Amino acid sequence: MAVSKRLAPLVLAVVALALTVIGVVYAATDSNPASASKDPLALNGYPPKTADVEMKISSGEPYSVDANIDVNFRQNTAQAQLLVPLGFSAAQFNVRMVGGDIYLGSQNLSSIYSRSWIATKLPSLPLFGLSLEMTKPDVSLISGFSNETVTKNGYLTTYDFSRHNVILATPSASPVKMPSALSINASITVGSQGELAAASVSETSKTSTLTLSLNVLSYNQPVHVTAPPAGDVKQVKLSLLKGLLNETPLKGLLSGNILGSLGQVQLN
Repeated sequence: MAVSKRLAPLVLAVVALALTVIGVVYAATDSNPASASKDPLALNGYPPKTADVEMKISSGEPYSVDANIDVNFRQNTAQAQLLVPLGFSAAQFNVRMVGGDIYLGSQNLSSIYSRSWIATKLPSLPLFGLSLEMTKPDVSLISGFSNETVTKNGYLTTYDFSRHNVILATPSASPVKMPSALSINASITVGSQGELAAASVSETSKTSTLTLSLNVLSYNQPVHVTAPPAGDVKQVKLSLLKGLLNETPLKGLLSGNILGSLGQVQLN
């Protein structure tokens, strides 16, 4: 996966971590029955209009990329706040997707471009399809793992999967060579009606660990995403955005990692 396609997956396409999902079962019931009151994430078979999620990408080092993401599936918009490690501190970046544009905002940009936001065009992502995947992921379709455990905790059910001695092919365009043999641990947690509550994928070798985790904070809370004021935005080429990513530890976290390599795993 090219670097240019990783900023959007960092913000949006997290749910496709470890599974293939079927459609949605529509319930002809009240949208908030009393029986579902104990599960704050209950969707009653209807795809969510919005979602608020936390995400973390870590590599076993002292730093990690942390993000809080709000998505409006109906309006095909999203926004996120990212804490990105820079040296011994962390810088905050704001990301918005509106109308086919990706906006990246930071106070650090003002000294470079005299603007607090830069923007570039990216292909529109089908967020409504993502909402279908979050409604009722079909855990039974997850295959290729040698160990599976199921744990129940109140209205939550967690499925853990693991596989050792996995051969991982490094993408030809990746600047980072992936370990040739590793262990993969994946988990998915669903609520009382099968809705996605959390998910994670971890790759571990003798020398490194890479983990992506997702936690759903809420569904169907108001999410309004607007483009920054035009006077605060500098339009840039996509190649420039690539360059910015390459100048931060994001390069090490997002190059050749689980976001782009899970589809190339060969289970022996």
